[in-house]
Amino acid sequence: MYMEIRLLRGNAHPALSEAICAHLGVPLGRARVGRFSDGEIQVEIDDNVRGRDVYLIQPTCAPANDNLMELLILVDACKRASAGQITAVIPYYGYSRQDRKVAPRAPITAKLVADLIHTAGVDRVLTMDLHAGQIQGFFNMPVDNLYAAPTLCSHLARKVDGGQTVVVSPDAGGVERARFYAKRLGAGLAIIDKRRSGPNQAEALHIIGDVRDKDVVIIDDMIDTAGTLAKAALALKGGGARRILAAATHAVLSGPAVQKITESALEQVIVTDSLPLAPAAAACGKIEVVSVSGVFAEAIRSIHSNDSVSRLFR
Repeated sequence: MYMEIRLLRGNAHPALSEAICAHLGVPLGRARVGRFSDGEIQVEIDDNVRGRDVYLIQPTCAPANDNLMELLILVDACKRASAGQITAVIPYYGYSRQDRKVAPRAPITAKLVADLIHTAGVDRVLTMDLHAGQIQGFFNMPVDNLYAAPTLCSHLARKVDGGQTVVVSPDAGGVERARFYAKRLGAGLAIIDKRRSGPNQAEALHIIGDVRDKDVVIIDDMIDTAGTLAKAALALKGGGARRILAAATHAVLSGPAVQKITESALEQVIVTDSLPLAPAAAACGKIEVVSVSGVFAEAIRSIHSNDSVSRLFR
């Protein structure tokens, strides 16, 4: 059945937008997002959105500032065109790691970005695997935080034998996430004791749990520079692990991440398409991508029909 909605996108991730539309059987709305000669963002929406439910698909990934501004300007354009309800579909929420004061006079940028999105005119946010659950409380609007775990678990189940596998959290903060994967896979659980010496710098110290002669799967919400991941793999190899895999929702993969993964003890790194891969990452034989476009499509369908979104994860 044709859905009376409009799905529009910025320039951040056209492939995911088109895949979501294919799942829904809805054409992608016509919106031109370009630049003026001085670099300012120019937006023109060519479809009628008056009174329609509009879903703007735009992860705020690198370049984060450009993609965030594209989203805000698209929202403003829809608002001024009398759109009925505007939902920002943000598969990857940039600035999410700045969710608390870590030093005196430091900003809480995740809250600032939430305020900007609200002020621009967004009525609802649809995102996936926020870095910290409390970020949902930063928004003065409904937030649906989807989970990639069921999709990644289904994929991992075809690669490992749960009885011979240990799911590993790379730090204490990710234990709850790792426990969910371990339960779904019927696997054991281990934790790596990690201490940071600075931003994007980590040192794996020792393993809490038995990984000897086991297949291990390191679980995290995102992979940025891959420093944590590479050091965790090295520690697990030293602990006698047989095979080492990793799975994460958001493949940020900045700086030397691809090189670190290539040179690491990791056999494979499984990520979702919540944000686009850089060419070097796409060409890396150790990195495998599974799509979450179907999850977003079903969530959009549920929101539009006033059905439960949580039913997707029962």
